[in-house]
Amino acid sequence: MATKKGGASFRCSECGWSTVKWVGRCGECQAWGTVEETGVEAARPLAAARVERPAVPIREVDVEEASARSTQVPEFDRVLGGGLVPGSVVLVAGEPGIGKSTLLLDVAARVGEQRRVLYISGEESAAQVRGRAERIDAVAEDLYLASETDLATVLGQIDQVRPDLVIVDSVQTVASAEIDGAAGNAAQVREVARALIQRAKAGGFAMLLVGHVTKEGSIAGPRVLEHLVDVVVQFDGDRHSRLRLVRAVKNRYGPTDEVGCFDLSERGIVGLSDPSGLFLSSRHVTVPGTCATVTLEGRRPLVVEVQSLVTPSAIPTPRRANVGLDSGRVSMIIAVLDKRAGAPIGTSDAYVSTVGGVRITEPASDLAIAIAIASAIMDKPVPHDLLALGEVGLSGEVRPAVGVSRRLSEAARLGFRTALVPRGALADVAPPEGMEVIEVVDVQGAIHHVNQTPAERFRLHPVGP
Repeated sequence: MATKKGGASFRCSECGWSTVKWVGRCGECQAWGTVEETGVEAARPLAAARVERPAVPIREVDVEEASARSTQVPEFDRVLGGGLVPGSVVLVAGEPGIGKSTLLLDVAARVGEQRRVLYISGEESAAQVRGRAERIDAVAEDLYLASETDLATVLGQIDQVRPDLVIVDSVQTVASAEIDGAAGNAAQVREVARALIQRAKAGGFAMLLVGHVTKEGSIAGPRVLEHLVDVVVQFDGDRHSRLRLVRAVKNRYGPTDEVGCFDLSERGIVGLSDPSGLFLSSRHVTVPGTCATVTLEGRRPLVVEVQSLVTPSAIPTPRRANVGLDSGRVSMIIAVLDKRAGAPIGTSDAYVSTVGGVRITEPASDLAIAIAIASAIMDKPVPHDLLALGEVGLSGEVRPAVGVSRRLSEAARLGFRTALVPRGALADVAPPEGMEVIEVVDVQGAIHHVNQTPAERFRLHPVGP
């Protein structure tokens, strides 16, 4: 027989870690202020419940019930893995004003042309949502709007409308009267998510939940929220740019390496099936300090241009600034150019940026950054039809990058005719037709091929004692 134990315990609301005494910081997830007191209940034996749906052999399970239905937004379908699966719950997270509500309202209108959709807004009134829908041409006959913040009322709206798709904007604004605390705290978000997910699974309809993010960029609310839902989609983009990228961080029904590209404007949001042109400046005029590369966003190759400006510094400590690139990698590449290629950049300011507001994080763009900076130092333009791929090491060597064949095919489609790649990158495949592929070993060799006259080259031997 189980006996009741006295006292209390403390549990983290983020990860569930427990301790016998209160602490300010969770010992598991290291989150502050999440450890709360919980009473210890008596341990009782759990009786078996009556089975409503008996288990069936796996060969008799109907796979059509888990087939995805298109949202009629191809770029969103790409990220989801083909569309929305009935009974699935998708969490769409992103910063305020990034375009989450605009995208989901467009999805609601397109799905509403064929199936019934319920849009729950906890931040705006129904009239405000309709005004925005008319502005972006997102009005459908079977699109129902409701402005609710009470969980019980939201569940009542779902039972009354009986939709095929439910959109809740946002999960942090809905609260349950049975849970203490204001809307948005960890306990409220956990209870609201649990109730909505349970209703979606029982009703067999898809649900899209909008989630806010903290100033650190993580999803607000308890960490368990990401584990409860089936798909987690992250909405990224520069607020000063029209480009928006949608990535699947978690996906039980499809890949997590796909990226959807959208163009956000005052008239709505539009999917971009071929966004590479947004990241290139005018290719008719060549100026010093620019070089193109191909980055992989998921499985999609994007041709991106890197720009650089090097000027004499007026202060003792030269300035290093970049936009859209990792500061640490740019500083490393500048040091490699200074030490391994003898580039006179030690007393100069260096500014490096990408075109179109795109952010590059993968190392395959290192060689293009190095060539762009070298071009700016020599004040000599790089040919407009040349691009560079490869990771640059501290010794100046150029290391291989993944997916070189896919990257070069995309570049050839956009008119590039020369590519600098690491040695052995195309050992088993042929280069694209009409493209000259030059294999380089180190940064010095890459700069050598870009230059046309020996008098304008750097010292290609290592400098130092």
